[in-house]
Amino acid sequence: MSFKLKEFLKAQLSAFVGGMTDLGIYSFCYKVLSFSAPFSNVVSGSLGAIVNFVINRYWSFGNTKTSIGSQLWKFVLVVIGSITLKSIGIHCFVDIWHWHFLLSKIIVEIVVSLGFNFVLQKFWVFRK
Repeated sequence: MSFKLKEFLKAQLSAFVGGMTDLGIYSFCYKVLSFSAPFSNVVSGSLGAIVNFVINRYWSFGNTKTSIGSQLWKFVLVVIGSITLKSIGIHCFVDIWHWHFLLSKIIVEIVVSLGFNFVLQKFWVFRK
């Protein structure tokens, strides 16, 4: 398996672990705490991002030579963009089109994670 494919798969596993953390917290906030779907996404996305950052820095991209501060501010900007895109998508699917909250979350997560998060994390945040 090529190094780039291995790195991509590790990043996807990291995204999956962060995503499962995110999804659990999202469901709890939406169903138990009765937060709105977009606000539940902000809370869960923020906590899932912490998990994702740690795994990506130390395992997926393995770039611990660059200062954590340099990576962290970039990662925070990516997370803000990601949460914004996801919250807008979830708002459209759940609040406007009345789709199921979990189906909406999963669809938006896949699109934003592959098309936005991975690209920026690989080529900007954790670039070696």
